[in-house]
Amino acid sequence: MGVFDAIGSDTHEEVLYGYDPVSGLRTIIAIHSTALGPALGGTRFFPYETEEEALRDALRLAKGMSYKSAAAGLDLGGGKAVIIGDPDVMKTERLLRAYARVVDSLGGRYVTAEDVGATTADMITISTETRWVTGLPDTYGGSGDPSPATARGVIGAMRCVAERLWGTEDLADRTVAVQGIGKVGSSLVERLTKAGAKTVICDVNEAALQRTSSEFGSVIVATDEIFDVDCDMFAPCAMGGAINEQTAARLRCRAVVGSANNQLETEMQADQLAARGILYAPDFIVNAGGIINIADELRGSYDWRRAAQAVDQIRDNLRKVLDKAEERGITPNVAAIEVARERIAGIGSINLKRRGHKS
Repeated sequence: MGVFDAIGSDTHEEVLYGYDPVSGLRTIIAIHSTALGPALGGTRFFPYETEEEALRDALRLAKGMSYKSAAAGLDLGGGKAVIIGDPDVMKTERLLRAYARVVDSLGGRYVTAEDVGATTADMITISTETRWVTGLPDTYGGSGDPSPATARGVIGAMRCVAERLWGTEDLADRTVAVQGIGKVGSSLVERLTKAGAKTVICDVNEAALQRTSSEFGSVIVATDEIFDVDCDMFAPCAMGGAINEQTAARLRCRAVVGSANNQLETEMQADQLAARGILYAPDFIVNAGGIINIADELRGSYDWRRAAQAVDQIRDNLRKVLDKAEERGITPNVAAIEVARERIAGIGSINLKRRGHKS
């Protein structure tokens, strides 16, 4: 499939390729929608096997960001950038600054932030070449690492799901299988432990596994065994597409509530989970804490208390989606997409008029 076929199938607005032969930079920035405002989304630095794989990921992630911002009530669009390569090997000041100039060429249509393979320190370097960057450390007037805010939102969503399934928001003595204990996953395990929950974890990083297990008493299983853990909730907190036709059939949980983007390989898995009696909390509703937190920077003066209060609204947002799904007899995934699309269409048309476009 060509680039135009790929972006046209999901109504993306723009895809920009950037290249710097000196540093080896190969980047793709995908903008899905700017109907509600600038497309905000992180920079993912990852060793994709092919350019086609990188393009697919950028497009999927950008679309998810549109839905995430819209459903969270933010006046922001959706975009995503990917840099092809191993950050541990390729990341240099030259590469980051070259990438920043690609971002800057979009004139604010896309605002970047931290994602897999990128850090707040990288955002500082990027800010030397463009002002269209968020997630800077607090010493630079930013909000810092968004991971704690994302984990805070996931916990709120888990309490919402617990109340729906068991009549109480209490997570004490619940067992949660956490796939991936990176920055968000480890913060989630810490919060679950404080809430009295038991955690089962997996990750490719053996040192991180041992550290987390030692500190929080988590049970370690192999990466492929996490799908077979008998638990109350399964929390995908690694890369997307973890729930496919095969793994969805193996899950032994009552609900899926996690921080990863694009957790379902296809939307068919939402139906598959529902048929098995597993409640799927739509990922772009659950994991919006990071973007909500970062969005507060765009007010001009970041305030953690204000951002945290907004992040805590995720619980109510999910409750409304679950209510809509139950009333309509549809899956929560379909209900969440409807909520996002309705807001993009409704509020987006007002924004177009404000900018002087014809309706």
